[in-house]
Amino acid sequence: MDSRRLFRTAAVAFSAFGLLLSGCTDGGTAPAASASGTAATREELEPYYGQRLAWKACGVPDFECATMKAPLDYARPGGKQIGLAVARIRATGPGKRIGSLLVNPGGPGGSAVGYLQGYAGIGYPAPVRARYDMVAVDPRGVAHSEPVECLDGPAMDAYTQVDTTPDDRREQDRLAAAFKNFAAGCAKRSGAVLPHVSTVETARDMDILRELLGDRKLHYVGASYGTFLGATYAELFPGRTGRLVLDGAMDPSLTTAELNRDQTAGFETAFRSFAADCVRRRDCPLGTGSPTDAAARLKTLFERLDAQPLRTGERRRLGEALATTGVIAAMYDESAWPQLREALARAQRGDGADLLALADGYYEREADGTYSNLMFANAAVNCLDQPPAFSSPEDVRKAMSSFEKASPVFGEGLAWASLNCAYWTAEPTGTAHRIEAGGAAPIVVVGTTRDPATPYKWARSLAAQLSSGTLLTYEGDGHTAYGRGSDCVDTAINAYLLDGTVPPSGKRCA
Repeated sequence: MDSRRLFRTAAVAFSAFGLLLSGCTDGGTAPAASASGTAATREELEPYYGQRLAWKACGVPDFECATMKAPLDYARPGGKQIGLAVARIRATGPGKRIGSLLVNPGGPGGSAVGYLQGYAGIGYPAPVRARYDMVAVDPRGVAHSEPVECLDGPAMDAYTQVDTTPDDRREQDRLAAAFKNFAAGCAKRSGAVLPHVSTVETARDMDILRELLGDRKLHYVGASYGTFLGATYAELFPGRTGRLVLDGAMDPSLTTAELNRDQTAGFETAFRSFAADCVRRRDCPLGTGSPTDAAARLKTLFERLDAQPLRTGERRRLGEALATTGVIAAMYDESAWPQLREALARAQRGDGADLLALADGYYEREADGTYSNLMFANAAVNCLDQPPAFSSPEDVRKAMSSFEKASPVFGEGLAWASLNCAYWTAEPTGTAHRIEAGGAAPIVVVGTTRDPATPYKWARSLAAQLSSGTLLTYEGDGHTAYGRGSDCVDTAINAYLLDGTVPPSGKRCA
């Protein structure tokens, strides 16, 4: 598997991340601290805040696209620039336009432009789209914004198949070599941008965009990792923070190792929910006993695939690593559970094609064998935002029991996968810390009780940290809550976005 540090709304990806210290802030103009902590003045940044966006039709009906410029290094704003892809769809009316609503689907590495054009710009509730221009910017290093590149298709195929549950020293060395090769590929292909894709820098890019859009305050909906991005913006620019919805929230106060371990437990919780549903069905491929029995059968399947990968109808075979990725991908949305049941049933019959398809969706692998830059950007941002979870294989072995306690099924693989940033070439620039964002307007934090990728306790923690945070709870399955079928959640968030009405403290939705 890959970095295990991914948070997204699409049901295909996951893991943990870190936080970059932002330096001092104020209620209006925050110094433009770079990852290294050096600050640029507003005067030095004026060429960026004063630029004009040249909007053009961009192939999707009613959408406009533009490219905004930002300094590659905020400590040296007069140096190299980076181009960032922006898209929008105008407010449809009726009703008075409120402003722009910036959206981010998470990742890090998810394309916000793709999310806007494929879903948010046409699928968000009509009253919200009526009164906001829906806007997205691909973060630096992502998709259309000077994307980080690391491996070609064949090399990425090999990387995704490396065994993440090494049985001996030889397999352990092979896994470490795969992480080193991945990091070296990123450095070779994208070395100039790697030190400048931090979450703080992306948040500062968002403030430039806010001004270019003509908005006094930033209104924003961020999902998964996007909640960390939104919280970071609020910390940097509390006086410019408008209506922020942070859905599927992160806890920025935790270290990478703590986040990874918590998320491991989150996937165990989600799998137990799936298993409880499955074993009530006569055709459950994991039997009709208890969820614990089902977990044991899945573990046995993984062990069998470790020893003897399955045919898939193509040159790649389904080993334990890809099978685990496929199962985890289906945990993001309960609507994928029927597909997972069929995929497991086919695997039990010796055909790994369906689990491979789930894994390919997670990795955004196309039928022609090419990959999007999702996983490359994911690692680049995460490995920069916080020190690695583990620095050596010995560290992994010391922590193994806690990961296996968190998840008997997924713990071993996720512990080893947490080693990836140990070999990164760009030095990490941040550390875990609480985000309070004192002086910011009310912020709505949304948590789902059985969220696999961003455990519910993270939402509780972030809402408590934020000086103006309010927690909205969704009692259910899947990753994130807004726009996923709960009228209670959608009504509460819509009222906040449209009228500024904050949900009552402790509000829970089913």
